[in-house]
Amino acid sequence: MTSNAIGKKLWLIPDCELPPEGEGVLKGHESVIVVNDSDVDAVIKVHIYFADRDGIDTIEWHVGKDRVRCFRMNNLEDMCGYKVPLETQYAMKLVSNTNVVVQYGRLDNRQTNLAYYTTMAYSE
Repeated sequence: MTSNAIGKKLWLIPDCELPPEGEGVLKGHESVIVVNDSDVDAVIKVHIYFADRDGIDTIEWHVGKDRVRCFRMNNLEDMCGYKVPLETQYAMKLVSNTNVVVQYGRLDNRQTNLAYYTTMAYSE
């Protein structure tokens, strides 16, 4: 079933910027949701790119076969101990050993009218 799994092995998310938590019930955050439709566990290598400094390539995510998992950029455990800088433009590349589907979301509540959006990552 792996060859028939939905998705791709390479994904890019070009517009990342972790907002501060802000105030109120809903806390500002970013997340990457990965769906693994295959019959093998997904091992995903994450590379973070910055405009003004060297990137980070030490992050590895695991998503079980036939599972979905949400990774939060402000969660040190999800980011393998790496602290993503707040309010800093960056991009992410995800490379998986099996086909997966990737969606990105951001909740920014730095203003009264909070902004939440999701978008599919780019794959090729």
